Amino acid sequence: MAEPTGTGATYQQVDADYFAKRGLTRYAGVASLWALGVGAVISGHFSGWNFGFATGGWGGMLVAGMIIAVMYLGLTFSIAEMSAALPHTGAAYSFARTAMGRWGGFFTGLCENVEYVITPAVIVTFITSYVNSIVGIDPIYSPIVWIVFFAIFVALNVFGLELSFKVTMVITLISLAVLIFFWISAIPHMDFNKFALNIGVGPDGAAVELPDGGGSWFPFGFSGVLATLPFAVWLFLAIEQLPLAAEESVDPKRDMPKGIILGMCTLMLSAFMIVLLNPSVIGVGSFKLSTSLEPLLDGLRAIYGDTGVVLLGVVALTGLIASFHTIIYAQGRQIYSLSRAGYFPRGLSVTHSKFKTPHVAMIVGAAVGLSVMLIIWFSLGAEQAGSTIGSVLLNMAVSGAMFSYIAQAASFILLRKNATHIERPYRSPLGVPGAVATIVIAVVTLGYQVQDPNFTKGVLWVLVWFAVMTAYFGLVGRHKLVLSPEEKFAQSGGKDAYESH
Repeated sequence: MAEPTGTGATYQQVDADYFAKRGLTRYAGVASLWALGVGAVISGHFSGWNFGFATGGWGGMLVAGMIIAVMYLGLTFSIAEMSAALPHTGAAYSFARTAMGRWGGFFTGLCENVEYVITPAVIVTFITSYVNSIVGIDPIYSPIVWIVFFAIFVALNVFGLELSFKVTMVITLISLAVLIFFWISAIPHMDFNKFALNIGVGPDGAAVELPDGGGSWFPFGFSGVLATLPFAVWLFLAIEQLPLAAEESVDPKRDMPKGIILGMCTLMLSAFMIVLLNPSVIGVGSFKLSTSLEPLLDGLRAIYGDTGVVLLGVVALTGLIASFHTIIYAQGRQIYSLSRAGYFPRGLSVTHSKFKTPHVAMIVGAAVGLSVMLIIWFSLGAEQAGSTIGSVLLNMAVSGAMFSYIAQAASFILLRKNATHIERPYRSPLGVPGAVATIVIAVVTLGYQVQDPNFTKGVLWVLVWFAVMTAYFGLVGRHKLVLSPEEKFAQSGGKDAYESH
C-alpha cells in the first residue's frame, strides 16, 4: 500500500502472521508499573548523582535536584496524559509520530534509543565498581564482569514477562528497603556542617576539601547550580520508560498515569533523603563523594566499619541491579516498537515463540551497548578507560534523554493544540506550562553538559549512531513501513482507536 504522492514513504502490506510473531502478553497492573518506574531510576540514588558535588557543592546539588524534579514533573504529567491517550509500546516515538510525522517520530525514537542502549552500560560500570570493591577483583577484568551481568539479566528478561515483572518488584522493594535502612542508620551519625559543607573553591576554581567543614552552601554560586543539572538528572532518569509497557499493561488508560505519578512521588522523597544524608555521615562528606563510584557503600562503611563490607556491598548492589534489569526491559520494548513499524530492521521485533518477549531486540540492544563499552575500553586502555568510561557513557545517556524530553514535551504541546479530538482519559494538571518548563530546563541542562570535557568524547559516538540509523531509514526503512498500532493511529490523525494485535 503506497502513501499519497509527496510523502516519500511506503507502507507494505503484511499478513496476520507478521503480528502473530510479534505478540506481547498483558500482565502489569498499577503496582507492577510503579515498580518498573522506580526500579529503572533507583540506581541513580546509589551512584552517579554524587559527581554533582564537584560542580555545585551541597547546596548546588540540592537546588539542581529541585530544578530537575520540576522538569520531570512536567515531563511525567505530560507523558501520563499521552500514554493514556496513545497506549502503544512506542511511547516517545509514538507520541512524536502522531504529533510531528514520521521523521519527528523517528528522531525522537532514536534519541530515546541512545538513552536506553547506553544507560545499562553506565549502570554496569557502577555495578562493576561495587563488585570489584567487595570481592577484590582487579579492575583490569571489568569487561568480564560486564559480560556476566548482561548475560544474566538479558536472560531474566527473555524468559517470560511475569518472571521479569516479579523480579522487578522484588528487587525494587529490596532497594527501597536498603535506602530506608541507610536513612535510619545515617541520622544518628550526621554532622551536616562539618561534612556536607566541606567543599570550598581552590585558586584554580576547582573544588577543594575543607577539613573542618563550615563551607558555603553554594561555593560555586548560581553557575555551579546550573553546572550540576546534568548530574541531578541521574536522580530521576528513566522514569519516562513506563509507557513502553503500555501493551503489556492490563489497563493502560487507567493504570499508566497512576503508576507514573506514584513512581515520581516515591523518587522525589528518596532523592531528597539521599542528597541530605549520604554526604552528612561522619567520615564521608561531600568532597569524598564527589569522585566516588560507590557513595552509598562509603556511607555504610563509615557507619558500620569494614567488618561487614561484603554483606554491606551486596546490599548496596541491589539498587544498581534493579535499574539494570528494568532498563534492559525498556530497551527491548523501545527497539521492538521501532522495528515492528519498520523504522529499524523488522527482524528485531520478532518475539519469543513461547515467552512472548522481544528477545531479539534485547539481545541486539545489549550487544550494541556492550560493544560501545569494549571499544572505549580497548581504545583508551584499561587504566584510562577505567577512570573515564562511566562519565563518557553517562554523558551519552543524558544527552539522548534530554533531546528525547524536548521532543516529548513538544509533542504534548502539539497534540494539545492540533488533536483536541483525541480521547484523553487523563489530563495533565500542569498542562502546556509544565511541558514548556520541561523544554526550558532540558535545554539549559544540555547547555551545561557541553562544558563537561567528557561530553565531546561521548557525543561523537551518538552522532555516529544517528548518522548510521538516519541513512538506514532514509534509504531503506521508510520504504518498508508497516501499519503497526502506532502508525495506524497516527495515519488516521488519532481517529482510529487503538487495537491490540
